[in-house]
Amino acid sequence: MTQDTDTAAAAQALDPTLLEVLVCPVTHGTLEYDRVRNELVSHQLGRAFPVRGGVPVMLLDEARELAEDERR
Repeated sequence: MTQDTDTAAAAQALDPTLLEVLVCPVTHGTLEYDRVRNELVSHQLGRAFPVRGGVPVMLLDEARELAEDERR
């Protein structure tokens, strides 16, 4: 990774305090932060919500459906 890439990734990192208070907008269950994909995962719902520019996009229309091997 270059320094520019490292800086961009750090700028998009999710605030840990925010993660503590966020819940799935549909199930109101807990979310798990996937740092590799930069998503908030609701295993209960089977969807992953994107994080763009450090801001979680908690819209169901924007959520990616989890693949079978990603589900718990």
